[in-house]
Amino acid sequence: MTADPIFRLDRLGKSYGALRVTDAVSLEIAPGELHAVIGPNGAGKTTLVHQISGLAKSDSGRILFEGQDVATLSMAERVSRGLARSFQITSILPGFSVLENVAIAVQARSGSSLRFFGSAGRDAALNEPALDLLDRFGLRTRAAVPAGLLSYGEKRLLELAMALGTKPKLLILDEPLAGTSREESRAVVEILRSLKGRFSILLVEHDMEAVFSLADRVSVLVYGRLVATGAPAAIRADAEVRAAYLGEEVAA
Repeated sequence: MTADPIFRLDRLGKSYGALRVTDAVSLEIAPGELHAVIGPNGAGKTTLVHQISGLAKSDSGRILFEGQDVATLSMAERVSRGLARSFQITSILPGFSVLENVAIAVQARSGSSLRFFGSAGRDAALNEPALDLLDRFGLRTRAAVPAGLLSYGEKRLLELAMALGTKPKLLILDEPLAGTSREESRAVVEILRSLKGRFSILLVEHDMEAVFSLADRVSVLVYGRLVATGAPAAIRADAEVRAAYLGEEVAA
């Protein structure tokens, strides 16, 4: 890598009892890079995302963000530093409007207490950036709609708008295409393509077509260990990776 990494995992590990779920995982993400992590079900991808975002405490290793170890910080502290996670599960507040959901995310980045979040959607200082984000994601006409009434694909776009509302320096996207229709998937992929180079992105995704069209580099996680990292073309051609995971899924 030519640029100093904005983000680095250094031998990160996590066990649940006797089960080693992530095992000495090390990777780097350069500023503006879209780095994808792929692997079969049970590979440890979700646990890895939990560790990075702060939802799960690591047993070993370091999580270096802008040169500082953030492994002991809370999720809120990581967000305030510019590390934002989206798409793990539906993270929206379904009873609040689309606009209120994004305004709350904008408020969270400022470090404000969220016990007052019911008024967030009426705060002009929060509304203006929130409406700008809704414009970007084609959701402006849905601003007043309760978020729970959106289609699945619209919820995915809303989650991404919320993540950007926190003014991230690194986006962690956990399977953003899961459950979306073909048309919705295309919309999400185009949004991600537009974000490339403007944000550093860690993308965990099962859709190989999307991964290989978007990623600058790909890391393959199998049984908690990284078995390969490289450019998409190199990962496609790697015999060990094909045997362990890809099979004919990415055959030419």
